[in-house]
Amino acid sequence: MSESVITQPAYTRSHPYLAAIAESRPLNSAGSAKDTRHIVVDIEGSGMIYHAGDSLGVCPRNPKDLVAEVLAAYSLDPAALVAGDGGVPVSLEKALTTIYTLNRASKKFIKALAEKAAPGSARDRIHQIASDEKELEDYIFTRDLVDIRTEFPETVWTPDEFVASLTKILPRLYSIASSPAQHPQQVHLTVAVLSYETHGRKKEGLASGYLASLDPSGEKTLPIFVQSTRHFHLPQDLSKNIIMVGPGTGIAPFRAFLQERKATGATGKNWLFFGDQRAATDFLYRDELEQYLAHGSLASLDTAFSRDQEHKIYVQHLMLQRGAELWRWLQKGAYFYVCGDAKRMARDVNQALIEIAVQHGGLAPEAAADYINTTLAKTEKRYLKDVY
Repeated sequence: MSESVITQPAYTRSHPYLAAIAESRPLNSAGSAKDTRHIVVDIEGSGMIYHAGDSLGVCPRNPKDLVAEVLAAYSLDPAALVAGDGGVPVSLEKALTTIYTLNRASKKFIKALAEKAAPGSARDRIHQIASDEKELEDYIFTRDLVDIRTEFPETVWTPDEFVASLTKILPRLYSIASSPAQHPQQVHLTVAVLSYETHGRKKEGLASGYLASLDPSGEKTLPIFVQSTRHFHLPQDLSKNIIMVGPGTGIAPFRAFLQERKATGATGKNWLFFGDQRAATDFLYRDELEQYLAHGSLASLDTAFSRDQEHKIYVQHLMLQRGAELWRWLQKGAYFYVCGDAKRMARDVNQALIEIAVQHGGLAPEAAADYINTTLAKTEKRYLKDVY
């Protein structure tokens, strides 16, 4: 009879591991317009395994103050029982803390409100908003549940009706900023904390605000899981050169890549393009990157700080300036990585690559686009993106 094998349970979004925060420190200097944090998550004893290029799933919680504000605004009993995950009864206060999104109103909530509102001008206004998709999107973009209650205070909700109108909190994925080769018992994150004010009230991003609120107390309260990557990984051939483009928090996976390449003794060269607003306040991980340069682990570091001169300079502009060398690297088999904003940055980087293929590869525009987007990205799989 064979011996039974005990395996570590797999942690998922529905079965996360409760971790502790080991470190939380600002990455921006005084005077910055940004609040970016370096957060170290302690996974010692969890059995969790991750690789450079993976993401950490975080299951955020609503802040106590916001939960209390919503309960008071809608005159709801925090101890009232409602169905929780799996149908298990939980208090309304716990449900609003751990299950439902409160910091952004949803289309679902507005449409439920339109059905419940009493006849009159208020109901007409809600129906007008709910029936126009563009107006509805604009309306909910800057409002949370408290803002809406201020505008439409008459509607009466039962606890069950209220939670049925809400959307559930979804896990947030953060690119891991560490290599297990250097930090097997930790996961490092680079988090941009979102804070803003609309309709006379201060607000914050759900996940980033939650992470920023956690102190390195040793308490295991942060629900996490590892989301493995299927495509955003280092080349198996350690002699291959890599080019990394990661402005802002897009630097995160490339910090992991540099740690991994150094730990594994990779002989391929590493080239990083980094950008942010100001060099004096927003040069994330500056000391580390300069040490990599001095050590030789980083062959080249090109930085673009958009607010340090009259005309804004971004990473794609630096790519064009270094186009000839970049093209030579690609033709010799280098892998090209980009991480960060999908809507603007990644699109502009993609266009810069096409322009480089035209200018330095002698390709016609259509052929250049096909080479970058088909040959490099799909056939050879050397153009890899982690964009959001």
